[in-house]
Amino acid sequence: MEVYLARQPIFNRRKELYAYELLFRSSMSGGFPGIDGDQATSRILSSSFFTTGISKVSGGKPCFINFTQELLLQGIPAMLPRERVVVEVLEDVKATPEVVTACRELAGQGYIIALDDFVFSRDLLPLIELAHIIKIDFRQTPQAELKALLGLLPKNIKLLAEKIETYEEFGVARDLGFSYFQGYFFSRPEVLRHKDIAASKLNLFNLLTAINRPEIDFKLIERMIAPDVSLAYKLLRYINSAYYSRISEIKSVRQAVVYLGAQGTRQFVSLVAISALAADKPDELIRTSIVRARLCELLAGCGGGRVDGADLFLLGLFSLLDAMLDAPMAQLLESLPVAGEIKDALTRDQGPYAAYLRAAVAYEQGQWLDCARNLEDLGIGQHEMINAYFDALTWAEHFTDGGTAEETDA
Repeated sequence: MEVYLARQPIFNRRKELYAYELLFRSSMSGGFPGIDGDQATSRILSSSFFTTGISKVSGGKPCFINFTQELLLQGIPAMLPRERVVVEVLEDVKATPEVVTACRELAGQGYIIALDDFVFSRDLLPLIELAHIIKIDFRQTPQAELKALLGLLPKNIKLLAEKIETYEEFGVARDLGFSYFQGYFFSRPEVLRHKDIAASKLNLFNLLTAINRPEIDFKLIERMIAPDVSLAYKLLRYINSAYYSRISEIKSVRQAVVYLGAQGTRQFVSLVAISALAADKPDELIRTSIVRARLCELLAGCGGGRVDGADLFLLGLFSLLDAMLDAPMAQLLESLPVAGEIKDALTRDQGPYAAYLRAAVAYEQGQWLDCARNLEDLGIGQHEMINAYFDALTWAEHFTDGGTAEETDA
């Protein structure tokens, strides 16, 4: 069975990744023919693919999964590992004695219970008493109601703000007492303004510029990396990691650059530079850009298209550059010697590369119909996208395991 599975990050008060909510369905264009949504979801959740998919998608973090009333009564949540799953009770579930009993049994087995799209009602008190987390639509709930709600709920319950789309909303929700935050605020600039790149990041940006010139000056790259202890350390750690299965150890920057070659060096140095540039941002921003880079590169080889996979790698990698540096994308790309097709896609959503990025972002965010339309335009099969997405997640994990993306200090 093919299952379209993606994830949306959930952060704690320190902007650290706490969990993912899983976004899934049986096809991009519709469900299983002739059966209802509960049956379709039940088939997905009970499939071996889904169980395997959780481990691939979660990155070791808990996964919030939506459950309807019928699925709760069928005991479907108990089929999934409690250490990886948060049971998210949908907003239209009634607090019937049967539902309360099912949730009490799950809580007794160690499952975390979350109430989705919560609106206070005394009828829900039996479920509120069992809940560990309550999710509230931050944009649809006036602040006065939020403050009143905080006074009604037990103090041991954690509040999760949904649809946090800006850093300003994150700050307001945190000040109100929310513990968790879900939305794409992390992928947007905190304060968008035209400004010079900070001195602490200028060397990294210069390295990014040098490595993306049509002809790489390897001696220059070596001179730029070698004095930077952190960069040199990450390069050597990565090249000597289990991912490459080398017999003899590489001990110098020069050896590493020669071993990787032009394309490998360009990709690796771009990855490390991007990771370092975003060191003061949520780790998920780096992780997302790495997954996008690999996903776009893999899509270049699908559907019989004739596009440069290396270019599409950079397209995905640079797609969040404005959020990393809090500056307009067009300004940042002015000084980067990347292909015009990359600049067109990132600044104007136009050109032959644009649909690849649109498809990648749509899949990432669970916008299945948008993804399907772009894949059709590109002549790429939906099953190819599934395989490429999971490959990209695995590749990104290998890269971070090499000690590059999430370590900002050697």
